[in-house]
Amino acid sequence: MTSKREVRILLVGDPGVGKTSLILSLVSEEFPDEVPAKAEEITIPADVTPERVPTHIVDYSSQEQDEDILQEEMAKSNVICIIYSVDDEDSIERITSFWLPYIRTHLGEEHKVPVILVGNKCDLMDFSTEEIMRPIMNDFAEVETCVECSARTLKNISELFYYAQKAVLHPTAAVYNSEEKELTLQCKKALTRIFKICDLDNDSILNDGEVHQFQLKCFHAPLHSQSLEDVKAIVKRNISDGVANNGLSLKGFLFLHTLFIQRGRHETTWTVLRTFGYDDNLQLTKEYLSPKIHVGLGCTTELSLQGLHFLKLLFQKYDEDNDGYLSPPELQNLFSTCPMMPWGPDVNNTVCTNHNGWISLHGYLAQWELTTLLDVPRTIEYLAYLGYQYLNDSQLSAITVTRDKKIDLDKKQTSRNVFRCHVMGAKGVGKTSLLQGHLNRNLRYVATLNKEHLSSFTINTVQVYGQEKYLLLHEVDVAVSDMLNPTEMNCDVACLVYDVTNPRTFEFCARMYLKHFLDSRIPTLVVACKTEHPAIRQDYHLSPAQFCHKYKLPPPQSFTCIDKVNKEVYIKLATMAAYPNLKRLVHMLLVQQNPLWLQEKIRSGAQHVRDIISRDDKIYLKIGLLAAALAGVGFIVYRMSSSSSSSR
Repeated sequence: MTSKREVRILLVGDPGVGKTSLILSLVSEEFPDEVPAKAEEITIPADVTPERVPTHIVDYSSQEQDEDILQEEMAKSNVICIIYSVDDEDSIERITSFWLPYIRTHLGEEHKVPVILVGNKCDLMDFSTEEIMRPIMNDFAEVETCVECSARTLKNISELFYYAQKAVLHPTAAVYNSEEKELTLQCKKALTRIFKICDLDNDSILNDGEVHQFQLKCFHAPLHSQSLEDVKAIVKRNISDGVANNGLSLKGFLFLHTLFIQRGRHETTWTVLRTFGYDDNLQLTKEYLSPKIHVGLGCTTELSLQGLHFLKLLFQKYDEDNDGYLSPPELQNLFSTCPMMPWGPDVNNTVCTNHNGWISLHGYLAQWELTTLLDVPRTIEYLAYLGYQYLNDSQLSAITVTRDKKIDLDKKQTSRNVFRCHVMGAKGVGKTSLLQGHLNRNLRYVATLNKEHLSSFTINTVQVYGQEKYLLLHEVDVAVSDMLNPTEMNCDVACLVYDVTNPRTFEFCARMYLKHFLDSRIPTLVVACKTEHPAIRQDYHLSPAQFCHKYKLPPPQSFTCIDKVNKEVYIKLATMAAYPNLKRLVHMLLVQQNPLWLQEKIRSGAQHVRDIISRDDKIYLKIGLLAAALAGVGFIVYRMSSSSSSSR
């Protein structure tokens, strides 16, 4: 089949019915004196066709061509016109005894190529054959319509090829069941999804404002108030509950499209369907669901402000009781325009919820950030299902692709808002408690969790010196060989966990650090879990504190969540991810435990800045930024020093 950017029409029929005459009459606008056995293929340019697509018209002659050529042309055609002569009963009978079965034999019983029945030589008869054709149209679903014309008088010649174009570009079979005289189930499903997307206030009615927005999106023209009132009046006359509270109900919306098709205005319904991404088979197109996005090596993906705004509006739309949480029915309703729920039951253990397990707005946005970071094609696809393009441009405007992490490290600053932390430790050291603590859940809560629905991810926001950042914790299941694959090494910060009550657990942390992180640029934090219990000496030649000192790591961070969660560990992890270049400076201060030393460094640095400014005013702006950054470093290190002291 050729692309729908063009239309290929094949004319078939018995010899003498006038196939060639119809083509020549269309081209020359007069009946030819001499008619050859076969017309050459002609192409009508897009700018002279009603549907604005180039159209190829192909003639078939059994006198000059064999069946192989016929079958080849049928396979390439977008629409087949079966020509019969209205004054020839044999040619009429052959429609059902030969041509329609022949087409099905070679294109398949369920083929999607539309067929048009064309009665030529209507100037020779005083009556119409359309009533004779009606049973044929009912028996053969592929028959779109029947039209009578005359090559001699030019009657309906242009209309014939216009109907052929429409049959290709606006096929009836996919949207309308002629026997039942109603929309197909697939069409109802598609239009129902569209209605829900356009019902911006979720009251099951399209009010005047929503109808106007729908009209502008689909047809790029406003619908005048009187026209809208006329439409509602027609709906009221035909369907009792089609209009409610002076707005269109779903029933009214579906009725209008049924009416459009019954009146031959298929293009209206198809314009709506294609605006919302549907193809001829009423499936959402790949281009609509998955616009191409380039994510370079070392780059990550996050939600843009535009994407976050859309998702917030969607949450508020379906949070019907305005309690700030999505109950299971509300969540189901939110995703009712999607083929399936994108989240499994483990989502309740991945993000923040209330005591009923209902997702908060905060947790909802965090889950979207998680999906966008780990599986951006999935986010893009579901934004399409949810109707992002109705209120915005392509889904790509909802995504921010960050720059290469190497550039961030070289420039010693990052604009990223989502950081990935890989959590590793021996079995039973408390990794699950650490992950769930990130959601403000203590050990008593963790003990009640359904193990089948536990997630290896948790995500929540952390304040990093006045800025809200998302920290994604991922429990990495390390193989027996202790080897990490490139994906498991792809993180912004590493968290190595040991159990202070188990003397054999720190050795794992030491081994993993020396094997994978010693020579990497990934900042690493060692976390001592279960510190509500007395610490036992670890079976390793260095104590955890000595090990961290030797390799210039921050001292081990104490963590407990038996009652109240110690949140400092998450702040430190997020800070280290946001400022990976500061790890050596942090180490120096944490070892010296001397804020006055830092203040002296800052003062000396500031004096150095003043000296440079006095020498070269032209770099004033750059130096100002340097001074601000230096002050920020001091604040960061001071906070980390204070928190480390308090934890001990």
